[in-house]
This record gives sequence, C-alpha cells and structure tokens, in this order.
Amino acid sequence: MTKRVLYLLGCAAPPLHYIDRPIREAQAAGWSVCLGLTPTAEEWIADRVPELEELTGHPIRSTKRRPGETSPWPPLSVSVLAPATLNTINTIALGLTTTWLAGHAVEAIGKRWPLVVMPCVNSAYATHPQFDRSIETLRGCGVRVLYGELDGFVPNEPGQGQPEAYPWHLALAAARDIC
Repeated sequence: MTKRVLYLLGCAAPPLHYIDRPIREAQAAGWSVCLGLTPTAEEWIADRVPELEELTGHPIRSTKRRPGETSPWPPLSVSVLAPATLNTINTIALGLTTTWLAGHAVEAIGKRWPLVVMPCVNSAYATHPQFDRSIETLRGCGVRVLYGELDGFVPNEPGQGQPEAYPWHLALAAARDIC
C-alpha cells in the first residue's frame, strides 16, 4: 500500500513556531509529510529548517522551480494550508501566484487536487470585507476552509492569540476525511 502524502503549507503566523507538532501527528498516523512555506515563514524559522527537513525527510520548499526542474517531493494526496494568513488567503482567492505556496494552492484549485485551508488571522483582519469574499470564493471552488465557530479557526482580538493552541488537529482531521 502506498503511503499517503500530506503537503503541509505554512505562512508567517505565530502558530508556525509549532509546525513540528502537526508534522509528528501526521507521521504517527502514517502520512509522509512535505513542508512548504512562504518566503517570510521560512525566514521566521530559518534556524529550524535543518531539523524540520530531517523530521520530514524532504527538503522544505519556498521558491518556485526553474523550468525543467522536477519536484523533490512525491505526488500529493492532499495539501493543508495552515496557518494561512490574510494575505495568502486573499492572494489565492484572487488567483495570484506571487509565491510558490500561493502558486501551488492556485494550481490545486485548478486541477481539483484536495486542498484544506485553515486561517490564522486576528479579529481586526477578519473584519475586512475582502476576507469574507475570499473565504467564500475558496469554498465555492471546492476548497475545504476551516473557519468559524462550526468548523475551524476562530479569530482572537489583536494581541490575544494563543499560537500554541492553534487547532492543527482540525486541519489533519479534514485531510483524513478527504483522503
């Protein structure tokens, strides 16, 4: 039986500092995990890149491949974008490919690859009208968006977040449900 492959994609938000937790949880459940980051997220955890590459057994990706270059990762079973920032959610919903991570998500939508997105925004960001439009756009494209009281991340007041309590388990459960 082929091992399921999880592309765990993270943005520069405080829960990123705990990214090893969902990696270990997914691996314990039998997943092979590949870690992709926005360039800023990779800067935030630059000192941990070797540790995380050893943990996953794959290089961390944050930049686009050159023409003709093949992916260093095995084919995916599902992608989970968490934590997803306001910027990245809006970028993907608008179909922009400003980073490798956004490009992967836009491609996933176009190719109907399984994609789970769980935001990490404070309540001030969440009130911006584009955020709601972007969430609805993604849901309308078939993306499983884990946001709101019923199914996912609930924003805190600015400065009141608890990054260590980010609900990674919800994103991993959604990935299991899809596969």
